[in-house]
Amino acid sequence: MYRQGDVLMVSLAPDAVPAGAVDAPSEPRDARGRLVLALGEVTGHAHAVVGPGRLIREAGVFGPMLLHVPDGARVVHEEHAAISLPKGWYRVVRQREYVPGSVRIVAD
Repeated sequence: MYRQGDVLMVSLAPDAVPAGAVDAPSEPRDARGRLVLALGEVTGHAHAVVGPGRLIREAGVFGPMLLHVPDGARVVHEEHAAISLPKGWYRVVRQREYVPGSVRIVAD
């Protein structure tokens, strides 16, 4: 497991990757060429993957994200130390918080 702020990346065994993930369309990269895992609504900073890889985001605010980094990659953020990820598949989980009457993704 790897954590950077409010983003958790959990390594998946090859047999745990959902069958449809391999052929699913991936998220586009931002203007800087990064795969953005989480964008800070307040600061504009981003938890982002630099290097080869693809990010598959399922529908819905809490929908899971799957990250594939075939050669390994770095996760960067303006306020956190960079994290090196070994090659493989990861489930990306955003931290949530409870507010009376609902649950929401933590805002940066």
